[in-house]
Amino acid sequence: MCMGVPMQVVEMQGTFALCDTGGKQERVDMLLVGEQVKGTWILNFLGAAREVLTNENAQNIKKALSAISDVEQGELQIDHLFADLIDREPQLPPHLQAQILAQKQAKES
Repeated sequence: MCMGVPMQVVEMQGTFALCDTGGKQERVDMLLVGEQVKGTWILNFLGAAREVLTNENAQNIKKALSAISDVEQGELQIDHLFADLIDREPQLPPHLQAQILAQKQAKES
């Protein structure tokens, strides 16, 4: 299984960047996201940045990855790692909301 890992840019090196996550550094291809400033969060898939992340999104992804690790080690108390999802109604992305609305309108007419 391939999972994206949030990493922070330490320094650009041409079309690559030295990035860090939890003290582990890796050279990451930045061609898909372009040059980024030090401190920018990116989502790294197999050595290539696929997306620029907000700090909030990076932290949420890190918590989700931590939950996976905890469950693999037998820890089942992981709700605290998903505080952003607890007690709220799930929401579809805007493009899917528009599709659902169009389907409802088509049925009504």
